[in-house]
Amino acid sequence: MIKNKNIKKSKEFQEIYGTHSVLAALKNPKRKHFSIYIIEKYKELIGKYSKNIGKINILNNTEMTKLFGSEKVNQGIVLKSSPLPVKQFNEIFKIEKLNEISVVVVLDNITDPYNIGSIMRSCSLFKCDTIILPKNNAPNITPTLSKASSGAIEMVNFVKVTNLKRSLQELKKLGYWIYGLDSGAKSNFKVNDLSKKSVLVFGSEGKGMRDIIKKECDMLVAIHSAPNETYKIDSLNVSNACAITLYQHFIKYN
Repeated sequence: MIKNKNIKKSKEFQEIYGTHSVLAALKNPKRKHFSIYIIEKYKELIGKYSKNIGKINILNNTEMTKLFGSEKVNQGIVLKSSPLPVKQFNEIFKIEKLNEISVVVVLDNITDPYNIGSIMRSCSLFKCDTIILPKNNAPNITPTLSKASSGAIEMVNFVKVTNLKRSLQELKKLGYWIYGLDSGAKSNFKVNDLSKKSVLVFGSEGKGMRDIIKKECDMLVAIHSAPNETYKIDSLNVSNACAITLYQHFIKYN
């Protein structure tokens, strides 16, 4: 166990599980790290970050499981760190509106942290800096979401807004074109449909987007696919649909 007196204790912290997520958090200068729990094999992995961690706890597998559950979940490494700064819509787009090329993801009715984390991972790879979710009916940043993002939570703005409809209207005023991804849409999605400043709106696989959100979209589009009638597979997982769409914007403008 190693202690560092330079970091103050705090009752407010986020728990971060998994090697990729923890290492990304340790590299983020906006966080303060209060304590870390690791199994022996990770001692060298975090060595160069040790001076920035308040307390380092080296545990055996049994102790880790007792405190944090199965190693399949936490991978034998758990960091307790200060929460990320809360991102505000106006703050983000005061800067974002200056960019000639920009893509934003909006999630409506999506509550699964695994899907949201996976979407953030795609965002980090295809130059999407921001995802927007409603304050109600959407999860906060949790250990599960952080792990699913594989560290992308540290670099992609996670913005929650009170009124999603109003935020879309504001984005239109900033020159964005709003595309609603809807498997029932008549038009198939083409790369050339995308504008330099694009907002991609996704709803849940069951309910889809709410009607009030659909009405704010400039275009409802579907990804062309070949549904399998025999096994009734007719749509993509939302995180896969998001990855495909982000990639199309990325290859057009990068």
